Amino acid sequence: MKVFLKIHHRNEIETVACCDEDLLNKVFKEGNLQIEISDYFFGGNLINLDDAISILKQASYFNIVGDVIINKAIDSQVLLKEGVRKINGIPIAMKMMF
Repeated sequence: MKVFLKIHHRNEIETVACCDEDLLNKVFKEGNLQIEISDYFFGGNLINLDDAISILKQASYFNIVGDVIINKAIDSQVLLKEGVRKINGIPIAMKMMF
């Protein structure tokens, strides 16, 4: 299984964006909520799921979207299931360190 992963750098902060392979360039809406899985933000390298989890374990900030990456992140203790929100059935999660 593969996912798209891109690392954004801004002011000494790295944010990891990761999504399931089949979600890139899709938009999901539910009520007043919307998430756009854009190539600009999420469309980095297509990598193996386990490699993505290794990167996410080290990340202070991340945005992840999709059943595959979310479930693996929960199973790998990168994310608590209580931290997951769904928009039109698509799970999303963020991690931020303050």
